[in-house]
Amino acid sequence: MTLTSASWAPVSTAASSAVEPSRAGSPGGVCAIHQPNLFPRLSTLAKLYAADRWIVLDDVQFVRRDYQHRARLAALDDPAAQQWLTLPAHLPRGRPTLISEALLADPGRSRRTVGHLVRQYYGRSCHWLDVREALEAVLDEFEATDRVSDVARASTVALLDALGWSGEVLDSSAIPTRGGRSERLADLAAATSSTHYLCGTGGRRYLDSRAFDARDIQVLFFHTPVNTSEPLWQWARRTSSLWAVSSLGSTALGGKLIECRPAAVLAASA
Repeated sequence: MTLTSASWAPVSTAASSAVEPSRAGSPGGVCAIHQPNLFPRLSTLAKLYAADRWIVLDDVQFVRRDYQHRARLAALDDPAAQQWLTLPAHLPRGRPTLISEALLADPGRSRRTVGHLVRQYYGRSCHWLDVREALEAVLDEFEATDRVSDVARASTVALLDALGWSGEVLDSSAIPTRGGRSERLADLAAATSSTHYLCGTGGRRYLDSRAFDARDIQVLFFHTPVNTSEPLWQWARRTSSLWAVSSLGSTALGGKLIECRPAAVLAASA
């Protein structure tokens, strides 16, 4: 998918580095750049949890078959039994619609569906209170917005909050960048005063590290444990993090995510 920005025309490196410091957040540290996902998968949540800041990539094209407006709910006792939770979306500009422009087709109905399905799947968990707090934050967001990205973002922030994450959240649409894929990501990292960029497994396929070298930003690669018999990680790239929270509780899950942070990330955040 080609990264584009409707809010800003492509600009030079000099222009992108001139973003006001007040908009850039606390200096230094590790940034992760990712689209807003509805109740994100554990692999996504783990990457964001490992970073000092999450730059929400909200000004790229909305993709109906992606995770921006849907999540796989896994049954508490059998994670192989799964069901899609989907927010029907209206795209005002058709296929070119950006994530930030996508609207909830029926906010009231979507709110009821989210509340019903999450309670149905996880209401009997002994860690239900952890899940309920995140769910209530999302249900409240339905009352305040008609935008898919707002609800998806709220669901991710609610889960990060449940895990005790203390980072900051910024929007890519507020930051001018160049048009190239890797150049744009490097510009976002630089404009937020990040010294390191945390790249997930998907980014390895296309990332050009030279764009980051030019901005004196180190690229760190992140992935959740592989070739493991632990169910938590076996399902990390397929199911919503709600299953992990329901299975372990937020405190224990937070400990698991700390364990899988690369040493390089810990050193960069120190």
